[in-house]
Amino acid sequence: MADKKYDYLIVGGGLFGATFAYFARKRGKRCLVIDKRQHVGGNIFCEEVEGINVHKYGAHIFHTNSKQVWDFVNSLVEFNRYTNSPVANYEGKLYNLPFNMNTFYQMWGVTTPEEARQKIDEQKADAVREMQSQGVSEPRNLEEQALTLIGKDIYERLIKGYTEKQWGRKCSELPAFIIKRLPVRFVFDNNYFNDRYQGIPVGGYNKLVDELLRGCDILTNTDYFANREHWESIACKTVFTGKIDEFYQYRFGKLQYRTVRFEQKTFDQPNYQGNAVVNYTHRDIPYTRVIEHKHFEMFGNEVQQCPKTVVSWEYSTEWKDGMEPYYPVNDEQNNALYEQYKSLAEKEENVIFGGRLAEYKYYDMAPIVEKVMKMWEEDCQP
Repeated sequence: MADKKYDYLIVGGGLFGATFAYFARKRGKRCLVIDKRQHVGGNIFCEEVEGINVHKYGAHIFHTNSKQVWDFVNSLVEFNRYTNSPVANYEGKLYNLPFNMNTFYQMWGVTTPEEARQKIDEQKADAVREMQSQGVSEPRNLEEQALTLIGKDIYERLIKGYTEKQWGRKCSELPAFIIKRLPVRFVFDNNYFNDRYQGIPVGGYNKLVDELLRGCDILTNTDYFANREHWESIACKTVFTGKIDEFYQYRFGKLQYRTVRFEQKTFDQPNYQGNAVVNYTHRDIPYTRVIEHKHFEMFGNEVQQCPKTVVSWEYSTEWKDGMEPYYPVNDEQNNALYEQYKSLAEKEENVIFGGRLAEYKYYDMAPIVEKVMKMWEEDCQP
């Protein structure tokens, strides 16, 4: 092992790979990061357009309750005050998200928590009675689960269409466990997250990734699978962040994913929709949400001072070979298949698997950073 050029070959320069590289370098390890894309940063990569940092692969908001994680990322780059407060558009009417007193006022005209709770409890009870009339005691699918959690009005206007577009399946055909709970707040608070800390790097996520990868050798436009033996021969260990089924040459079959297609336009006006994120929850609208990127980093009068704006429409589709895999389809069938691959991965002595594709699990950004930090805690070496 001593004659190897690198201690770690890191396949994929996304957040997991970049954070791992940072802590490895801090321990004096030699790291080579390779990525098949033209850039590092994975899905948090930003592209500057008209002075605006465009979230090229969808909106990313960093949020965490961990002071350790927050202090760490802020030691690398300053974060702004962005607070995620999406709006839902259903048939032209706007509703605040997550479900809170503003939403309930917009939905029913109620003005007190007691009125809102009574309305929701009545509709939840209706859903339970309907299930019981069919001899059913537990929700059999996502639709029944949602109806018993939040009631008919909010489900039909703000959940049903959006979820069916997101998954490409009817809610009555999706497993109930996808919605284990729904955030319901009986206060006038539009902050989507409950976490103590929240924001976006000033100047975009590329600045964060650049700091994480400082001191590493980096090769982009480089496909690990095109020359696998060579890459493995030059490093003591491999950190793999790609698709775990592809790593094992689809030995047990292919895992399923959902992917996202983007349409992006630049407008010669300073403000298109007045908010960073607007969800379109009606089933007949083909896109799931519209992102206006400048609102992630420009606030108040700053919005008007930048004369143009960049807007992205997101379309959720079924993943096929050649597309970018975004979201694991964590139903029972796919989870069982992943467990077969995981059993192989656990036997690997010189390969570390990490990230949403390698672990077939949806991750927010902060848990990725926290996971890697723990891997390097107390002088341990992955």
